[in-house]
Amino acid sequence: MDLTFLHARLATAAILFAAACGIWGLYTYGRRRGVDGNYWGALAVGELLMIAQGLVGVMLWLQMHRPARPAIHVLYGVVAVLAWPAAYLYTQGRDTRREALIYGLVSLFLVGVTLRAQMTGRGF
Repeated sequence: MDLTFLHARLATAAILFAAACGIWGLYTYGRRRGVDGNYWGALAVGELLMIAQGLVGVMLWLQMHRPARPAIHVLYGVVAVLAWPAAYLYTQGRDTRREALIYGLVSLFLVGVTLRAQMTGRGF
């Protein structure tokens, strides 16, 4: 399997996973509930997915495969990896209804960031 293929498939998985987490977070907020253990687990899996995507990107970079717009692509990748941990630091790990909204919105933000990273990465 080619690393560029894997990188592209991981990007698609990250988009879909972040969208699911976003919808889940907004649904939880709408039901007037806080963040539960299942949602924390999903966010952790999503973070691992973003890290895996970044590691494959670093391997491609080291193999001299550069995206069409390297600086912007790397910036989007760094933001994608740091968004959920930044939200956790911002909320100080609380799990109230407000945090469900924050994580839902951050997850939808990640959908956009990952889509933009995918667009700037074309041309490998």
